[in-house]
Amino acid sequence: MEAERLQFNLFQQPENPFEVVKKLPYKFSYVFEDNQGKKSKLMIEDWEIGQLYWNCLARNQGNESKAVEVVKKKYVDDFAKTKDLHLYLGTSQLHHYVSHNPFMIIGTFHPKIETQAQLF
Repeated sequence: MEAERLQFNLFQQPENPFEVVKKLPYKFSYVFEDNQGKKSKLMIEDWEIGQLYWNCLARNQGNESKAVEVVKKKYVDDFAKTKDLHLYLGTSQLHHYVSHNPFMIIGTFHPKIETQAQLF
């Protein structure tokens, strides 16, 4: 009974309703090139980049250009150049059949680069 009491019921009106997240005023993306020289541009739809932008905007007293610069620096200079960056890709049904490239980045994983020790 205790577990049922603690379980959230999706169909009941909660005491504190969800807040709608503010829409980002910018679209962030990675442009990269494969080993055949083909360039691709994938938009980053990860909630973390949005939260980073809002945090940077607050820290920089509403200066949008400074906030965007900090986000770029984090995602390009830090994640892409100094980490082992992995991109989680997904599609949306809206763009899946009509778009040339329906994929978007829905998450990033960026552990430190570790070099493997010699086996022999």
